[in-house]
Amino acid sequence: MPGSISSITPKGGPLTVGKFFADHGSGLGMELMGDASGMERPIPEPTINRPGLALAGFFRYFASKRVQVAGHAELSYLRSLSIEERSARLRALFKQRIPCLVVARNLTLPSGLIELASEARIPVFKTPLITMKFINSATIAMEDEFAPVASEHGSMVDIMGVGVLIRGKSGIGKSECVLGLIERGYSLVSDDITRFRNLEGRDLIGNSKELTRFHMEVRGIGIINVAAVFGAGSVRPEKHLDLVVTLKDWQEVTDIDRIGLDRESYEILGIAIPHVTIPVRTGRDLARLVEVAALDQKLKAMGHDTAQEFNERLLRAMNPSPDRKNS
Repeated sequence: MPGSISSITPKGGPLTVGKFFADHGSGLGMELMGDASGMERPIPEPTINRPGLALAGFFRYFASKRVQVAGHAELSYLRSLSIEERSARLRALFKQRIPCLVVARNLTLPSGLIELASEARIPVFKTPLITMKFINSATIAMEDEFAPVASEHGSMVDIMGVGVLIRGKSGIGKSECVLGLIERGYSLVSDDITRFRNLEGRDLIGNSKELTRFHMEVRGIGIINVAAVFGAGSVRPEKHLDLVVTLKDWQEVTDIDRIGLDRESYEILGIAIPHVTIPVRTGRDLARLVEVAALDQKLKAMGHDTAQEFNERLLRAMNPSPDRKNS
C-alpha cells in the first residue's frame, strides 16, 4: 500500500558550508580560521575527501565537490615544499572550487594557506579531532542532512519503544486516540503532520516541525502544550517508525481479517512499513486498540507471530498425527 506523500526533498538538497558549520560545527569541534568569506559555498556531495594526490598535482578523478580534510600526511608534505612550490600547489587546489578545507588535530597551518584560501573565498577550519574521527563523524552528520524527506498526514506516538503513525480522515478520532495514549504514559512525537527522513534506505525517522513541536490541536479545546500538561516524559523529538495504523469508519471496511494472517504494508520514501487498519465505531476504545497493535508488532519483531502460531495450532488440531489418532 503506497503512502500519500505530500512533499519530498530529494537527496542532495541545498547544504552550504555556513549551514553545515552552524548545525554541526560545535559537535565536530570546528573553528573558523581567517574570515567568513565563502560560507555560502554549496556542499553537493555528503562525503569527505583527503586531497593528498591533488596537492601533489594529480587532479584526475579529484572529488572537488566534497569537503576536503587535511591531516598529518598532507601538512607534512606541504611543509616539505619550498614557499613558492607550496603556494602554487595550494592555488591549484583552491582553483578546483572545493567547498571548504578542514585541518585535523589542531595542526599548525602552513604559512600562506589562510591568505590564499581567502583570495579564492574558500573557508578554512580547524578541529581537534584526529583525521579519521572527523571524517567518520562528519560523514554521519552529512548523511543525515542529505537524507530524503517526506511529510505524511498523521500523528506519531512512541508506544513502549514502538514508533506508530496514526492516520485517517479528518474527524475520525486521531487526536482523541493520541490523547488516550498519552494519558496511558506514552509519548507524542508529532501531531497532524509528521516529517520522515530516510536514513540509508533502511530506517524512517519521524519528527515534527520546529514550530509545532510538542503541541497538538484538540477539537473543542484548541492548541495544547503536551509537555506542559502531561509532563516532560509525554513528548520526544523524534522516533524510528515501526508501524502505521489507519483509522477507518466501520462501514468503509468491507473485508476484515479475523485472524491477522493477511499482511499489509504502507510505503514511505520507498520503505515498506507494517500496516493495520482499525475500524472505528462508537464505543470502541481506539487508544487501547492501537496500543495492542503496537505491542503485537513488538512481539513480531521479536520473532513471535501470534496469528501464524495460532494458525499452525489450528491446522494441527484439524489434521492430527497418526500417533495421536491411535492413542
